[in-house]
Amino acid sequence: MIVDGEMAEAVAEVLGRYVSGGVAIESTSVTARADDSQGRAIGPLRVCGYLPVDDQLDENRQRVEEALWFLGRIRPLPAPRYHTIQEQDWSQAWKSHYHPIAVGKRLMVVPAWEQPPDPARISIRMDPGMAFGTGTHPTTQLCLEAMEIYLPGREAALIDLGCGSGILAVAALKLGAAQALGVDIDPEAVQATRENAELNGVAGQLEIGKGSVAEIRQGEFTLRRANLVLANILAPVIIRLLDEGLPNLLTPDGVLILSGILAEQAGDVEDALGRYNLRLLERRQSGDWVALVAGMIL
Repeated sequence: MIVDGEMAEAVAEVLGRYVSGGVAIESTSVTARADDSQGRAIGPLRVCGYLPVDDQLDENRQRVEEALWFLGRIRPLPAPRYHTIQEQDWSQAWKSHYHPIAVGKRLMVVPAWEQPPDPARISIRMDPGMAFGTGTHPTTQLCLEAMEIYLPGREAALIDLGCGSGILAVAALKLGAAQALGVDIDPEAVQATRENAELNGVAGQLEIGKGSVAEIRQGEFTLRRANLVLANILAPVIIRLLDEGLPNLLTPDGVLILSGILAEQAGDVEDALGRYNLRLLERRQSGDWVALVAGMIL
């Protein structure tokens, strides 16, 4: 189905629960330099998944449509479209639409199968596999841009909640953070993060595991607090994590970057920050999506 960039990863997350072989997010249009060395996704995005034609097809279609209906209560979505295709390695075909993307002032997100086109930028090589986070979505870009500003030097430690493909934790380490922890409740995301950390040469600095706020607070990982904590998740989940103790993961001088927030829900998240002695440092917006940067009130 074709959706605007603001809803693409949310739709992909829903489809990923039911389809076989992972989900692809394809650009319907890309701007590029004359030499085609790098591009930027523009316009709507196509989210694709494969349902095997078997005895479970009707049941799986019903589950997909029910899940998308509930997601559509947050923001209207088009009806999914189905096409019968010959069996093929379709999960590799989307790669032809994924090009290097410059983000912020210093970063370049580069598909794992391409060479970095700009040596002046820090290259984040990514192969998202079945996880989410290619760098094309506004929520990811907002986090990366904020991280360039708020990452507090080479002694910094970072925690990435809902790490997806690992793009944010990897970027932080390549920007100079000393250590990072990436956690996710999806085992596919944990595996993708591990592979992308190795691809970028930062596996030794990145601890990766299945879990969330509760597991970190219980001491299941080496890192229990950090100078910079990231959560690129939908607003209702962010509010729930704040209630579960997310502020306790920050050092006293730490900074919290929250993204994946629809503009009309940003006020609810800001109210929740206030309840936990956090003050808003900056609000960044791209399209309908907002990222909030907050710090402890000392």
